[in-house]
Amino acid sequence: MDRSSTAQAPPSLVRSPDTRVAPIEAVIFDCDGTLVDSEVLANTVLVEYAAEFGLRMPVAEALRRYVGGRMADCVADLERRLGRRLPASFTPQLRERIAAAFRSSLKPVAGAREMLASLRLPFCVASSGPPDKIRLSLEVTRLLPFFTPDRIFSAYDIGFWKPDPRLFLHAAQSLGVAPKNCAVVEDSVPGIRAGLAAGMPTFWFRAPAGFTEPVTALARLADLPGILAQPAGSG
Repeated sequence: MDRSSTAQAPPSLVRSPDTRVAPIEAVIFDCDGTLVDSEVLANTVLVEYAAEFGLRMPVAEALRRYVGGRMADCVADLERRLGRRLPASFTPQLRERIAAAFRSSLKPVAGAREMLASLRLPFCVASSGPPDKIRLSLEVTRLLPFFTPDRIFSAYDIGFWKPDPRLFLHAAQSLGVAPKNCAVVEDSVPGIRAGLAAGMPTFWFRAPAGFTEPVTALARLADLPGILAQPAGSG
């Protein structure tokens, strides 16, 4: 989760070509829905908890509304729909419930572990989630050993959330790589917009049919190392 109410896929599109114009020297990964298969799990917890306050919503609708943004936006949207404020305990309790679901059921995205093991470029994770959630997600899925503490970046650390590009720019600066040489791998509209706004070659993992953004569609994580090994612009 940690997703915004404006996170909706574009209505119609065609597959965009590889638009890279500079060699890739580092990779910035989103976490939720990109490295860990958390979106349905987290939003199921959200829907079940919101129902206790009288708001009924299908999980599919929660996914459309909240994938890609921050928790505060999600809660504000829930309150708007309910027509009243939620208790101050709602967000911490929701996070505890999500963490419990992650500990029992969270899995890595198919091919994530093998892809990270084979990647020959520096890489990091940059997520809209808080640091403890990112670390828990990576630990439960056994992906944490791939990321040293200085390669985990949270929007909560800098105070800017996607689609603002500053999280990705901060990650690139920390890696010592120019934005144009950093590839972003994302699964949400806010993340895609952040990558493009940062001036970074952007890969849309599991891109919806009909996207129009100048990004490269990525159907499987296993394909990423081979794509990055190709000369820029080779398609």
